[in-house]
Amino acid sequence: MNNTLKKNDMKTAYIMLLPIVGLLTVFVVIPLLYAIFVSFYQWSFYQDSIFVGFSNYLLVLKDQAFYKAMWTGIKFALIVIPIQFVAAFLFAHLIKNLTAKVGGFVKTSIYIPHVISGVVASIVFMFIYNYNGGLANYIVSLFGSEPIPFLADVKYALGSISLPAIWLGFGFTTLIILAGINDIPDSYYEAAEIDGANTFHKMIFITLPLLKNVFLYVIVVGLTGAIQQFDLAYVMTNGGPLNSTMTPNLFIYTHFKNDPYMGYTISAALLLFVIIGVISALMFRLINSKQVED
Repeated sequence: MNNTLKKNDMKTAYIMLLPIVGLLTVFVVIPLLYAIFVSFYQWSFYQDSIFVGFSNYLLVLKDQAFYKAMWTGIKFALIVIPIQFVAAFLFAHLIKNLTAKVGGFVKTSIYIPHVISGVVASIVFMFIYNYNGGLANYIVSLFGSEPIPFLADVKYALGSISLPAIWLGFGFTTLIILAGINDIPDSYYEAAEIDGANTFHKMIFITLPLLKNVFLYVIVVGLTGAIQQFDLAYVMTNGGPLNSTMTPNLFIYTHFKNDPYMGYTISAALLLFVIIGVISALMFRLINSKQVED
């Protein structure tokens, strides 16, 4: 009887999975396989394709501009992730100590930027950074300094597009960490208080260890998202000045727009896909998540 029920449950599960598997096949698996196929050709919309083997991959790997774009993406991530992570962690602790009504309002408020389009955020921050009359330069002028070309100076451009990225992802990161904190039983903290632990001790020896898997998720998602940043760099600076904000996805898009052959573009996109996968795998291995081990 139990075996029959298990078989029926398995059949039901497979039937329920079929639509998702079908969608993944049509929109993920088939396009990915076709992209791999095209990457081995000098492929064009207007000419017959010519098989070139690994030539497109070799062209990408020999292109210093590709490595510079990757380094720009990594620098962007190194600016965004630590600031966003620390701020979200501290703010999540603040929300936890608020009343239910106030906490609900704050959670809703901080999540709003996450649903705002990156293009809209880019335009808003372009007004803020405006050389003549922007809010940022107005604040700078209060200290007696000259206006700063935030988006036109190599020294400031990458940091300037990092700020809206931090703002857009702050609410989501905070709520994920807050969910992890709320999942920790209060009895752990109560037992620690009985043993004389203060707030700092409870954070170090209870909160941080138990949030390790949450931190792993937040860091991996944030890192891969930051490296793939496109809309902020495209709208705010278009990769400038002097390609200082040319992120990997923007680099690939620029080639797609200017190169009549698709092989290089697709090869670069697939290499980026592999690089992000390797970085994610290394993150899991370095942090040595118990969830992954299980």
